Amino acid sequence: QAYYNDVNLNLTGLNLKNELATKTINMHVNFLSYSDVFEADKVTDLDPSNSNNVLLVYGWENGSDGDVTNDLSRNKNSNGGSSGDWNREHIYAKSLGTPALGTSGPGADAHHLRPADVQRNGQRGNLLFAAGSGNSGASGGGWYPGDASAGGTDWRGDVARMIMYMYIRYGTQCLPSNVCIGSTNSVDSNMINLLLDWNAADPVSEIERNRNNYHENTSNTYAQGNRNPFIDEPYLATLIWGGTPAEDTWGIYGSTDTQAPTAPTNLVASNPTSNSIDLSWTASTDNVAVTTYDIYINNSFYITTNTTQTTYTVTSLANNTNYCFTIYAKDAAGNTSTVSNQSCETTTNNGSSSNGNELIFSEYIEGSSNNKALEIANFTGAVVSLNAYTIKKSVNGANSWDTTIYSFPTNAEIQNGDVYVVANSSIAICQTAVDDLTNSSVFQFNGNDPVGLFKNDVLIDIIGTLGDNSNFAKDITLIRKPEVSEPVTTFDINQWNTAPKDDCSDLGSYSHTLSVATLLENSLKIYPNPVKNQLNINLNTATKTQIDIYNVLGKKVLSKTIYDSDSVNTQSLSSGIYILKITQGNTSISKKLIKN
Repeated sequence: QAYYNDVNLNLTGLNLKNELATKTINMHVNFLSYSDVFEADKVTDLDPSNSNNVLLVYGWENGSDGDVTNDLSRNKNSNGGSSGDWNREHIYAKSLGTPALGTSGPGADAHHLRPADVQRNGQRGNLLFAAGSGNSGASGGGWYPGDASAGGTDWRGDVARMIMYMYIRYGTQCLPSNVCIGSTNSVDSNMINLLLDWNAADPVSEIERNRNNYHENTSNTYAQGNRNPFIDEPYLATLIWGGTPAEDTWGIYGSTDTQAPTAPTNLVASNPTSNSIDLSWTASTDNVAVTTYDIYINNSFYITTNTTQTTYTVTSLANNTNYCFTIYAKDAAGNTSTVSNQSCETTTNNGSSSNGNELIFSEYIEGSSNNKALEIANFTGAVVSLNAYTIKKSVNGANSWDTTIYSFPTNAEIQNGDVYVVANSSIAICQTAVDDLTNSSVFQFNGNDPVGLFKNDVLIDIIGTLGDNSNFAKDITLIRKPEVSEPVTTFDINQWNTAPKDDCSDLGSYSHTLSVATLLENSLKIYPNPVKNQLNINLNTATKTQIDIYNVLGKKVLSKTIYDSDSVNTQSLSSGIYILKITQGNTSISKKLIKN
């Protein structure tokens, strides 16, 4: 707090905003060049679990799915403007400034520039920020930075606090109302209430603190001298603009909110696969606002989600294992509800046809006239209800999804290893292979209309690219290659084989090839998970197998080589979440391991 000794922190509203603006402007003594920020980011944004990498804003995935655009981390020297590179990118497009920001002054302010995958930042383009859920991507005609509800990374708070900084530092050139979609604030019409919600819902991260500490110290080569005050104390935003109360990290203001939210109710665990279980519940209420939900598995903390959804899919579970779930609600003041009801479910056995965690599109027919059909395949290892799924299209490659959606019939489901076919109600070919004929306008797609498979309104698989109106699949049939086992949210034509127009000879069935990793997973059984003192590994065939256990920071904490069914003593591990890596030859699989 010493940095703020000359700031009157007893003020509120626009008076406090003006005080912080004066401080932030006066302390900005070193103006970086656009290239300087590259070097600063290599220091300030280092991945806490791998100092050779930087964290990528909007990313969430560990690099194992083959889609580089969603990577959370990348080598710090892989920077540039090509595919697979990261670039120092403005948190919102330069063109949204008034006037545009350029690459100097506000356009080269390091508090506004973060490492980002070149292609993913290109997908964001000049979209405004908007409400959404799940991982980052287009949402409601804008761009959603992403949260942890789909097992991803929460970037909402980072984005909100950077926009707030740019507003107090550069005033009308960087108005929040020019970069966000949402209701305006009653105190300051230039502020958007959505940013206040995000500031409260996503606490300050270690990377944000590192950036602030680096840039205050002008002895650092690429430091600016000033700090982002909303990283130091998110509650300052609450004092200025009101809205959803943020965390009082200094503890000098005190929260007047002492009322806890009501307990979540009607928690239901359902749709088990060999490694995942779906959760749904009825939302809690609060006198101010519920900001997060904490999910517990077998009475051990698992993850914090946001409040935009009352559903969550728990993944990386052990097969043929019973799990019991409970949930607590929290508000911005840290008040915690009483516990929800408990709901238990058992994951399925690994089956020979299991090779994925989710449903995928397996065939696409864009034929003559009304010959339009989509086939969806299930290789999750369990029967999947389609109640939570919908299909949407984007008309003529627009940057957003059309408001019309296709919902599956009540009680529709797909058996493991089977497919479900939906077609235009006037289709003239292969009607015997169709499970549902519909007159929904979704099934009037053309070769330049991307289509998406959604679960709980979160995109999980896509054919085509949002914002691209080229004819990617006009008058052809696309059949997913048999080795593809997981859905993607970035279209890759290399995952598909092409057949002629009106060719539906494969419609209604899908040949699927097990991956090497799945064959390894099917060759062993690991239990119990959660584990207490002993983890058992049963091998179908005696073979050299390496067992490694890592903590959440990526440090190896246990290691053992076995040659037949054996066990690993886990008594030395503290309670928490770990990554279990199993290697045979050149093939490895990783699973989440919970220690009670």
